[in-house]
This record gives sequence, C-alpha cells and structure tokens, in this order.
Amino acid sequence: MSHTGSILCLPSGIWRWSAATVADIDVASLDRVFAESARIDMLLVGTGRTLVPLPEALRWRLRDVAIGVECMATGVAIPTWNLLLGEGRRVAAALLAVD
Repeated sequence: MSHTGSILCLPSGIWRWSAATVADIDVASLDRVFAESARIDMLLVGTGRTLVPLPEALRWRLRDVAIGVECMATGVAIPTWNLLLGEGRRVAAALLAVD
C-alpha cells in the first residue's frame, strides 16, 4: 500500500491527514484520534525525517484520554506501528509525510 501525504492510521481505517509539519500537530488536527480514544492505548507520531517532541500540553491532553504517545521519525514509526498492530496492540499512528 502506498500513500501520498500525511496519514492517520486508526482503528477505523487509514485517513488523509492535513498536518504537514510538527507545528501543524495540535488537538484539532488529532480530532479523529480523540474521537477514537476508547479504542487506542498508544499513539505513535512520525515527525518526518527526524524526531521532534510534541508540546507538553498536547501530550497531557492525550494522557487525559488514556492515550500514551511516542514520537519518532516517520521512517521508524511505520514499522513500529506494523509490529505493534501485528501483536494485537491497540495502537494508532499519526505519520507526517517525508519528501
């Protein structure tokens, strides 16, 4: 499967995601994640070519709905998501596109 642009990988499916940079990642851009929070224990955030941490306030908002968050380069996040999904974990991914 191949995708162009950023994507959200959620229990409900794979969705186009409007975020293009880490600065675009906020509560509003993750509305689908929050809507499905009852089915997600961990959110992997692929931050492009390099690891960039999310703002602490956003991390706390995710924790408030019982979603753990791990940031990593998108190239690392994809196989990590596949592995955790294959283990039956309740994982989602927010993946910024890499040019």
